Amino acid sequence: MQLLYYQAPMSSAILMFVVPFFEPVIGDGGIFGNWSTTALVMVVFSGIIAFLVNLSIYWIIGNTSPVTYNMFGHFKFCITLLGGYILFKDPLSINQGLGILCTLFGILFYTHFKLGEQEEEKSKLTQRP
Repeated sequence: MQLLYYQAPMSSAILMFVVPFFEPVIGDGGIFGNWSTTALVMVVFSGIIAFLVNLSIYWIIGNTSPVTYNMFGHFKFCITLLGGYILFKDPLSINQGLGILCTLFGILFYTHFKLGEQEEEKSKLTQRP
């Protein structure tokens, strides 16, 4: 967690000098240009969502482990692919389907073994005199 704490200000400082070369600064669509209320609301909403995503990352890693966070990331990706297939009729190849199944079974086994370890630790703690 400390890595992001130290890395974020440095990234902001670097981007402050790089962004003007790739994005318009003044005028229509620029950072200091006239923004519509809708665009401003969307930018603020996007920032709130980004903050909540980072907060959830801190919560998951702080309460579990980096490996669990990685498993959660794979799970989100599988759900995204399946959601695209179900909601938007995106094509899903056999390889993608098998990959999703393998990933979901891996996550299931990881969860099973992780919960087993937690139960062992609880039983060891309750058995101590």
